[in-house]
Amino acid sequence: MSLLSKIWIAPRSIKRLISVFVDLILISIAYWGAYWTRLQGVEAYLSDDNYRLIFLVTLVITILIFVQVGLYRAILRYMDSQAILFILLSACLSALVLVLVSYFIHAAVPRSIPVIYCAYIIILCGGARLVARMLINRSGAKQKTNVIIYGAGSAGRQLTHILQQGSEYRPVCFIDDCSKLHRSSVHGLTIYSSKSISRQVSKHQVKKILLAMPSATNSQRKKIVQSLSEFAIEVLSIPDLDDIANGLLTMDQFKDVSIEDLLGRNAVVPDQQLMEQNIKGKSVLVTGAGGSIGAELCRQIISVRPRELILFEQSEFSLYSIENELRYLIAEIEVTINLVPILGSVQNKNRLDSVMSSFSVNTVFHAAAYKHVPLVEYNVVEGVRNNIFGTLNCAQAAVNAKVDSFVLISTDKAVRPTNVMGASKRVAELVLQSMSCLQRDTSFKMVRFGNVLGSSGSVVPLFRQQIKAGGPVTVTHPDITRYFMTIPEAAQLVIQAGSMGAAGDVFVLDMGDSVKIVDLATKMIHLSGFSVKTEFEDGDIEITFSGLRPGEKLYEELLIGDNVSGTAHPRIMTASEEMLDWPALSDFLERIDLACKAYDLKEIRELLMVMPTGFNPSDAIGDLLWNKIKQEQLLSKKVSTI
Repeated sequence: MSLLSKIWIAPRSIKRLISVFVDLILISIAYWGAYWTRLQGVEAYLSDDNYRLIFLVTLVITILIFVQVGLYRAILRYMDSQAILFILLSACLSALVLVLVSYFIHAAVPRSIPVIYCAYIIILCGGARLVARMLINRSGAKQKTNVIIYGAGSAGRQLTHILQQGSEYRPVCFIDDCSKLHRSSVHGLTIYSSKSISRQVSKHQVKKILLAMPSATNSQRKKIVQSLSEFAIEVLSIPDLDDIANGLLTMDQFKDVSIEDLLGRNAVVPDQQLMEQNIKGKSVLVTGAGGSIGAELCRQIISVRPRELILFEQSEFSLYSIENELRYLIAEIEVTINLVPILGSVQNKNRLDSVMSSFSVNTVFHAAAYKHVPLVEYNVVEGVRNNIFGTLNCAQAAVNAKVDSFVLISTDKAVRPTNVMGASKRVAELVLQSMSCLQRDTSFKMVRFGNVLGSSGSVVPLFRQQIKAGGPVTVTHPDITRYFMTIPEAAQLVIQAGSMGAAGDVFVLDMGDSVKIVDLATKMIHLSGFSVKTEFEDGDIEITFSGLRPGEKLYEELLIGDNVSGTAHPRIMTASEEMLDWPALSDFLERIDLACKAYDLKEIRELLMVMPTGFNPSDAIGDLLWNKIKQEQLLSKKVSTI
């Protein structure tokens, strides 16, 4: 171990003694050096008691000044401009001491000596600290990970300062899209254009890129992240600028670039009047309150300040989790809202009737449903009962309780469905459309949209988990595409759509462009710092194709026909689609109910195909229990014939 290394790891008391010893030498050099510079010699002064006395008094008082201003408490690694300012002040005070001592002992000191002495103190004592800081940072830089900071604005500059003082990352340059900044320097780092990323990554062996653009719009971030996804380099995002400015940033707060940055778009500011119309000061019930969409609806509803929020959920743990979260949120925003957690299933009509009547519910958001396509294919009867009859029960309970507004959370899979889940959600839409024609007290509306990022069963968390495990990343089909939207945006648009249009309207949310899932997987692999392994390239993580799951479509749609029109909101459309009158629908529902009780899946499938759902199943009946029973029956017949 070198002498410098031993000093760096020594106790702070030892380091302070070393600093005092070095300063004693430097102050001595500055004092006698000032005489030598001015008079080209110091022999006569060294032998003079008066000048030796001036030296000793100045030396002692200067060290005391250094102690008083805190130079020996400052950590060299983090020494900043304030420490330099203290050195300047100390040097001036030390020079003043020299003048005063020489005056009182009547020693003839040339007037230029204090000035030269002051300059030497600044150069020697200040320079020594800067050199020590440079050596410390250079020794620590060998263990740091080289990173590029994307964004040379305020956040980027503050981030650079933090990283240079830290022990984990070493910034090597900036990347910024502002051409006026290119080739200029900030904190000793050059600013380059995005075209130079590849060269800088190769030159400095960069391992990560840190995005320092907290104020960028979603579309700007999307454009930047997509450009970075071409490189097999990990991209991390930093917290908000306020956190950096307040000194709240720590190394563990760097996070993977969110998939919202890759797929995101600029959010439309919600219309506050639409948000409040059916919520503010009212009693609101959310079914499926513990699910991904239901929970976010509850968060958004709380922010609009209802009188009461009833959380209706069949999962005890999910209800417990969302209740705790919302109680904390209510306390944080300091509002008075009666929060009512109710355990129950939408298949229990009596429970729904009691809850809606007892709490005088004004608005219902019906988010409770089985939405996972393969699981509903494996459990057809439960899917039909929950999605169709659960919706029917909720709607009838709402009518009985004279609820003002009822909003169904539907899905793009209800459009020309190839699976039971989508067909059941389309029947749920037909139920509400028909009931809208029977009465006028309760306004029934449906909101249809595609996949939401981060929801239960979403492909994005699965991809992250597979990438973290080293692959492979599984995609069902090379051509499969999906629409994506963030959960908060979807919830806000659902609330606003529920306040628009007429009873029986089917609203469709603008999901933007569909995304090819294999492209999404590739970009996520690259942004995690890995390359894709193929038969032609020896990369890190392989993408494998598992085949379409039961009932899964290659492409999802949002509209059944072309009868769509805009609304006052740029992200909400309304669709005019085929419906059934109540007598015809009621007959279908009775027959499906009997088929469910008889566990007759062929009858259920035929009824769903006859109804105006557009149901065109892509697979044979996949219900696990049904197939098990059929296998046993077939085996029994074979045994009996033997």
